[in-house]
Amino acid sequence: MAVHSRTDGVGGGKSAFRFLKERKDTLRRMARYLLQYRGLLLLALFMAAAGNGLALAGPLLSGYAIDAVEPGMGQVNLEKVFFYAGWMVVFYVVSALLSYGLSALMITISRKVVRQMRRDVFDRMLALPVGYFDRHQTGELLSRISYDIDVVNESMSSDLIQMLTTVITVVGALSMMILISPSLVLVFCFTVPLSVCITRYITGKTRPLFRARSAALGKLNGFVEEKVTGQKTIKAYCGEEKVMEAFAAGNKEAVKAYYKAEYYGSTVGPMVNFINNLSLSLISVFGAFLYLSGYMRVGQISSFVLYSRKFSGPINELANIVSDLQSAVAAAERVFGVLDELPEEQAKEGDRKKRGSSKEIFHGRVEFSHVEFGYEPEHMILKDFSFEAKPGEMIAVVGPTGAGKTTLINLLMRFYDPQSGEIKTDGRESRTIPKKQLRRAYAMVLQDTWLFCGTVYENLAYGRENVTREEVVAAAKAAQIHSFIMQLPDGYDTVLREDGANISKGQKQLLTIGRAMLLDCSMVILDEATSNVDTRTEIQIQNAMMGLMKGKTCFVIAHRLSTIRNADRILVVDEGRMAEQGSHEELMKQQGIYYRMQCSTYTALH
Repeated sequence: MAVHSRTDGVGGGKSAFRFLKERKDTLRRMARYLLQYRGLLLLALFMAAAGNGLALAGPLLSGYAIDAVEPGMGQVNLEKVFFYAGWMVVFYVVSALLSYGLSALMITISRKVVRQMRRDVFDRMLALPVGYFDRHQTGELLSRISYDIDVVNESMSSDLIQMLTTVITVVGALSMMILISPSLVLVFCFTVPLSVCITRYITGKTRPLFRARSAALGKLNGFVEEKVTGQKTIKAYCGEEKVMEAFAAGNKEAVKAYYKAEYYGSTVGPMVNFINNLSLSLISVFGAFLYLSGYMRVGQISSFVLYSRKFSGPINELANIVSDLQSAVAAAERVFGVLDELPEEQAKEGDRKKRGSSKEIFHGRVEFSHVEFGYEPEHMILKDFSFEAKPGEMIAVVGPTGAGKTTLINLLMRFYDPQSGEIKTDGRESRTIPKKQLRRAYAMVLQDTWLFCGTVYENLAYGRENVTREEVVAAAKAAQIHSFIMQLPDGYDTVLREDGANISKGQKQLLTIGRAMLLDCSMVILDEATSNVDTRTEIQIQNAMMGLMKGKTCFVIAHRLSTIRNADRILVVDEGRMAEQGSHEELMKQQGIYYRMQCSTYTALH
């Protein structure tokens, strides 16, 4: 096993063993995953001990067979030779079968562990707050749930076997060599420390190079993901050449980092082999002197040489295995970093009792009282923001881009909580309401539509349990999408590709509106809900929305001011503050910001 295969993410100044000692908590957590399968681990330990024990008997039997030949006499005891050779064949065949079984067993264990670990990480990701995903790139999170867990898997399926066999082989081979010739064992007092020192020196120098390689590859992966996602925009702006040049530069940097890490890391193998060959030469020379002095037989020298190969090889590989384990531990730390993130809601015991099994009923009264919020504490988006929405009212929110309209929605849904002030729902401080209950009280249609790979029916019914097909069809008709669905190859059973790539944006918007119509809720959020449809379809959707919004508190964000003329109250947000509020007629009379927005819209249209 080469040291350079997976040695990344670790600083270069520390020794491998010191690094693992400092990460004992991570190792303990990895062990807890493994110990869920104690029975299989005990079986693996038995197979490793039995397989390596039988393999260690081979050199001893080989020496006995060689001693059946009398040097200089020309006499060979063929019966002894065949006897020992036969047992060698039996031992090696059984050892090979046990080794194969051990590998298959460890792969099975690691697969079970990785499946559980990947499930735990994915479940935790679903429980994390929206702010966590705003702070971390999608590619980075995908890397943790795929690449990092795969590194852990590879380590568990191969490195653990290597460590088991290494310990058993080294201890067994050393014991046999001491029994054969304690004096020859002194050769390793020189070669083993030399090998360990050289290995530690080289790996210490190359470890930062592997870290740089991982960083360069991660940067390149993020670049590729971003550009593949934005293919249409790149082509629309004829930016292919610039993107290709940028990719070539990033690719060159990644290849350079990869080459340097692999080049310098590959020096470990030749150096270790040189020291192993040096030890073999020394054993041969001193063994010859002992033979001439009558202290050893030829068979004993042969057995000792074979045991020396079994001893020096694994003991030098152990440093490589530990280096690979460093990579696995570093990957596990990134995985556990996700698992250690606090979930979105740490419910108090009182909240759990209040939650019960029944759905809480909301009437739709929402109050903002002196709310201040910023995604970054030093940069506030909403400042001293206050308003009240009564049950059944339609509240429209308008304002220039960046004024804080979408932030208002984020706070209503408790994707974020304000730094100061209060948000109340039906008189209760929203932070005291379990988030799932609060969000079930809202139906939300966003400008950025989201559809998953599944049938039209599954996408419409998403978010509501035990919905009937008749209810889904009724919602589709209300959203003016039923006739389009029936024109699809399989109607409601037509499979949509990822993010609805095989239908238009307007049709995706209509599907998300139909999905919202199925929800039994008291409040509705429409964030540019008609932005992706034409004017004629927009009128149809507005008529359908009247049924959806009837008797419900509605929050509507719209750039098309014509869509919110009938709102009960219009909130004009400017630079995070409540600049104006009132009905359309009241705001037009004030001739303020809203009046100027209407005038500019009229001028643009005419």
